[in-house]
Amino acid sequence: MAQKIIQEQILPMLAPNLKKIIKECSPLTLKKIHEIRLRESRPLMLNWDHGDCMIDLQGNNVHYIEKSYKIQREDIQKTLQLISNFSLYAFEEELKNGYLTIPGGHRIGLVGKVVLSNGKIKLQKHITGINIRITREILGAGEKLLPYVIGRNSRVYSTLIISPPQCGKTTLLRDLVRLLSYGVKEYDFRGVKVGLVDERSEIAGCFEGLPQNDIGIRTDVIDACPKAQGMMLLIRSMSPQVLATDEIGSMEDALAVEEALKAGVSVLATAHGSNMEDFKKRPGLKRLLEHKIFKRFIFLGNSRGTGTIENIWDDDQSKRLL
Repeated sequence: MAQKIIQEQILPMLAPNLKKIIKECSPLTLKKIHEIRLRESRPLMLNWDHGDCMIDLQGNNVHYIEKSYKIQREDIQKTLQLISNFSLYAFEEELKNGYLTIPGGHRIGLVGKVVLSNGKIKLQKHITGINIRITREILGAGEKLLPYVIGRNSRVYSTLIISPPQCGKTTLLRDLVRLLSYGVKEYDFRGVKVGLVDERSEIAGCFEGLPQNDIGIRTDVIDACPKAQGMMLLIRSMSPQVLATDEIGSMEDALAVEEALKAGVSVLATAHGSNMEDFKKRPGLKRLLEHKIFKRFIFLGNSRGTGTIENIWDDDQSKRLL
């Protein structure tokens, strides 16, 4: 499946030289790829769970810079043309934010020279770095958490998923949204209306407003919208029973989550952190902890591979559930 995704959705977006190289990579390498990194005048690199590698002209992993394929300016320019359908000027807003989404829900990160206006980023030009982040749905990833998230009378507990970067929290959140939206027969759970605030277009992976990932039949998505504003908009307009969003942390986020709870809406969210001490260092998250906003805290790690559920705690951390 991973190889098919790369062949059908990623290769068409790459400059000819890069397409040829990636096609030569071994199936095992393609299966592991999470990111394709293009940095002008530096090695072509592939990233996976626990590291990265440089690639040569024949698609082989190499250990020495001098043997690797160096990204040319033409590679960057042709790739930009392909991912923007030869209309990069039409993506000025995305360039300002530093990323855009392509069909399939894959996210393209972009860096270059920033142009400021009144102290704020107006756009980026002279792009010299591209990060192609490959989205992979893992259907069923959230099933093991359902006993902790669905309570009595099919009430969905407000739940916060906490993990360091690249430990699978967005993948897990996406699948929980899907399951809660469709319903789960085994739990006699008929499904609920879910409002999804996808600020960075990583959960639903919307392309031209249409979700590229399976997020369920009862899910309404607001794409590329700041979390706090998006939560309030969805509450007012779509009457969700559950709100979901990724990587909360600011005081503004915390206050929006509190408002959602006051409106009778459960919240599913993620946050960066390795443990509860990390969590308490951020004022917004500390506030949510002190006010007992979340009923469940799920900690992810990679002790047994990406997405390992390390701990689950209740709302006052007095009871470890797993």
